Amino acid sequence: MSTTPLLQVENLSIEFGSGSAAVKAVRNVSWSIAPGETLAIIGESGSGKSVSSSTILNLLPMPPARITSGRIMFDGIDLLKINARQRREINGKRISMIFQDPLSSLNPLHTVGRHITEAMTAHGVDSASARTRALDLLTRVGIPSPETRFDDYPHQFSGGQRQRIMIAVAIAMGPELLVADEPTSALDITVQAEILQLLRSLQKETGMAIAIITHDINVARQFADKVAVMHRGEVVEAGLTSVVLTNPTNDYARRLIAAVPDHTEAIVSYHRPADGEPMCKVTKLTKIYPARKNFFGRRVSADKIAVKDVSLDIYPDEIVCVVGETGSGKSTLVRSILLLEKADAGAVVIGGKNLMDMDAAALRGMRRDMQIIFQDPTASLNPQLTVEGIICEPWNIHQDVVAPADRRRQAGDLLERVGLKREQLDLHPHQFSGGQRQRIAIARALALRPQLIVCDEAVSALDVSVRAQILDLLAELKAATGMSLLFITHDLSLVRQFANRVIVMRNGEIVEMGNVQDVFLAPAHDYTKSLLGSLERLIE
Repeated sequence: MSTTPLLQVENLSIEFGSGSAAVKAVRNVSWSIAPGETLAIIGESGSGKSVSSSTILNLLPMPPARITSGRIMFDGIDLLKINARQRREINGKRISMIFQDPLSSLNPLHTVGRHITEAMTAHGVDSASARTRALDLLTRVGIPSPETRFDDYPHQFSGGQRQRIMIAVAIAMGPELLVADEPTSALDITVQAEILQLLRSLQKETGMAIAIITHDINVARQFADKVAVMHRGEVVEAGLTSVVLTNPTNDYARRLIAAVPDHTEAIVSYHRPADGEPMCKVTKLTKIYPARKNFFGRRVSADKIAVKDVSLDIYPDEIVCVVGETGSGKSTLVRSILLLEKADAGAVVIGGKNLMDMDAAALRGMRRDMQIIFQDPTASLNPQLTVEGIICEPWNIHQDVVAPADRRRQAGDLLERVGLKREQLDLHPHQFSGGQRQRIAIARALALRPQLIVCDEAVSALDVSVRAQILDLLAELKAATGMSLLFITHDLSLVRQFANRVIVMRNGEIVEMGNVQDVFLAPAHDYTKSLLGSLERLIE
C-alpha cells in the first residue's frame, strides 16, 4: 500500500449563508487517504461528515454553501479549482460516491439497468459491454435474478436493495477513490458483511482508496485503516483505527465510542404476563403481489408471496423486534398490519376490532392509536411544511388531542425530547441531516400518544449516541404510557439491547419466534444461527 496521499483535504472550511446568520458547518478540516487505504469518518449527525465529503465531488449547492478556506488535492489536482469539463472527467470515473439516501439519489423514471450503464456509456463504454458489466455488478451486490430485475424501477425494490443498486452504480467504472456515505446503514447484517467484503475485494483488485462516512463504530473498527472523528464541524481526533477506537484521547470521542452497545453484557430476561390479553393480534396474514404484465398483457413475472400465513401477538408495554434479510417481508408485514397495504387474507385485531373489516371512516378513527416511523425520513416528511407543520399535522386531523393555542409549545417540547432545538420549528426538512430528519419523524409519531408505534428501521440513520438517546426515550414513553413497540430492524445489536421478544422472518414466513434471551442464547433455526454468526463476526 502506497503512503503517498491520493486525496488530501487541507484546512477546509464551509459556511452556509452569510453575515451574522452564517452557519459554520465545517471548520479547518484536514485529512488524507492513500491508494488502497480506507479512512472512516465518524461522528454524530450534523457533525459535518457528509458536507465535507460532498465537497470532494462538488455536490454542495453554492449558494447557500460557501467554501471559505482550504483546498482538496487529488492526484496533484486541486478539485476546488477545476472547470466543469475537467470535473466530468473525474466524477464517476476516477472518483465515485455512494449516497446515504438511495431513494432520493435514484431517478424514479429510469430503470436500474440504465442507472448502472449510464456512467459507463458516458465515459465511452459500448452499450453491450455496459449491460454485461451491469448484470455482473447486480449479481455481485446481491440482487437476485439480475436479468429479470435489470429493467425494473427503483420503487420496485426494498430500501436495502436500492442501496445495493447505488453501490453497483458507484463501482461501475472502477474508480480510484470511492466516497461511501453510510453505504450499509440500510442493509441487514448478513448483506452488510457481504457488501463490506465486496468493497474490500474490489479494493485489493484495483488499489482503490475508500473514504467511508459512518455512524456505525463496528463498521469503522472492522473495515477502516484510519479513523477521523468529527464533532461540530471539526476533526477532534484522528489516527489509526486500532488506536482511536481503543484509546481515544478526546472527550467527545470517548463518549461516542462508549455509546457502542456492550455485547458482553447479559441479556435481560423477559416473561410475558400469563393472563394478559394482546393489544394487537395478527392471524394468518398473507400478502401477494400479482405477476407483472407487459404491454400485450402477457405475464413477465410470477406472483410474489411477500407475507405468508403470519400470526403474531403484541402485548401492552412490550417491545417486539422483527428481523430478517432485506426482502424477507418485514416491511410488507408491518404495512399490512397498519393497512397501509391491503392484505389478501388474514385478520388484524386491535381493541377487539378487526381492522380489515372496517370502513374508511372507522379506520381513520383507529389510526390515532397506531403510528409508524418509516425507514426513509426524506420520503416521509413533506418538504413544503416547516417542522412545526409536520409535527402539528396529526393534531389538525385529530383536533381533540391538543388545543390549537397550545400546539406550537407542545411541538417544541416533542422536538426537544428527540434531541433537537425548539428554535428549529420554523425550518424545513432539507435544512437537516438525515439523522436529524429521522428525529423529526419520531417526534411526529409521538404526537398522538399512540398505543402502538411501528418503527421500520427507525434508528438506522442515527449515530450510536443519538440512537441510544432515542431508544431510551421510546423505552421511557413505553414505561410511562404502556404503549407497545413493533421494531423492524436489521440491527441485531439493537434487538439484543432493546427488545423483549424477537421474530425472525425469511421468504415471507416466520422461522423462529421467542424471548430475546432464548433466541440469542439457543437459536433453533439454521437461518437464525447464521444471522447471529454474522453479528459475532462484525464485532470481533
